[in-house]
Amino acid sequence: MSDVYAARRGLLRDRCAAAGTAAALITRPANVRYLAGAGPADAVLLIGPAEDVLFCAGAPTGEPEEGRLDEHLRVSVLPTRGGDPAVAGADLAAAQRADSLAVEEHHLTVARHRALRSVAPGLRLGDLGTAVEQQRLVKDEEEIACLRIAAEIADQALGELLESILVGRTERHLALELERRLVDHGADGPAFPTSVGTGPHSGRSRHRPSDRRVEEGDFLSVCLGASYRGYRCEIGRTFVIGTTPADWQIELYDLVFAAQRAGREALLPGAAYRDVDHAARSVLGSAGHGEALSPSTGHGVGLEIDEDPQLAPTAMGKLDACVPVTVEPGVHLPGRGGVRIDDTLVVRPEADGGPELLTITTKELLAL
Repeated sequence: MSDVYAARRGLLRDRCAAAGTAAALITRPANVRYLAGAGPADAVLLIGPAEDVLFCAGAPTGEPEEGRLDEHLRVSVLPTRGGDPAVAGADLAAAQRADSLAVEEHHLTVARHRALRSVAPGLRLGDLGTAVEQQRLVKDEEEIACLRIAAEIADQALGELLESILVGRTERHLALELERRLVDHGADGPAFPTSVGTGPHSGRSRHRPSDRRVEEGDFLSVCLGASYRGYRCEIGRTFVIGTTPADWQIELYDLVFAAQRAGREALLPGAAYRDVDHAARSVLGSAGHGEALSPSTGHGVGLEIDEDPQLAPTAMGKLDACVPVTVEPGVHLPGRGGVRIDDTLVVRPEADGGPELLTITTKELLAL
């Protein structure tokens, strides 16, 4: 993997050189991990004119959740606690006689930006923008393999929960159990706070679990994800508890399922982000649910659970192959509940079979 990280840093270095920038300072944690292999707390990566150096406030721990550091990358641990690795990085860039330094202005605080100027007044500070995020967008097969394992873990945790007794248990209890099962099956941890919604809470996006207990006839919506070697996936399903679904539940579920299927089928290289969103959104909108829909139908996943691309009505850009995204339409009816169906998929060309579905738990409306 060291060659992979070196190649990633090389691409960024070439981009900086083409823009007339001698060095770059990476501070956003996911970007540091992408380029260095590991992301110790508060670490900063200098892509320098002479060498690349990872600056850390404390020595890397080597723990799995931190990642596997590129063994060929030099690590500099600050000699005193309380120091700023970003300042140390800017200081080294100046010592290497760089005349300019690109920084991630969307991540730096104003105070930190001023500190960089004060320590290296001779450096011309420029904005790197989202260059690393754009480089992260298309995943290599090893990254996709990590996402595939994360999805398998999430599927397994959800499948085990469905085999247990659910009536009488609280949303909070079910969420905690799911997160424990994720870790038991090899996840670094949950990819995001697990959402469990029952009855009138079901179908809400990112519902925070409460002490409401599962009751017969409830819709039960679950959204969870696993993190594996830093890569995060997402799955969401809706079920009915303990009885034959009511007619309105079947109708609503079939509608959301049709919207989700339309979004999944639109995931092809070259498809506009907004067209994927429209494919799913139009199904729900035509049934009278347009006003209640979430701002986007889905989003990219990887080292962060919500990254580019955004599958939204005003999003600009087109999908590439090997871009993992979620498709997660839902409808919530206030006071009654609702349905969310959420999958993680990888964009693939039709010649390769079309979108690769990573989360495979059944989407049939089950009565548990």
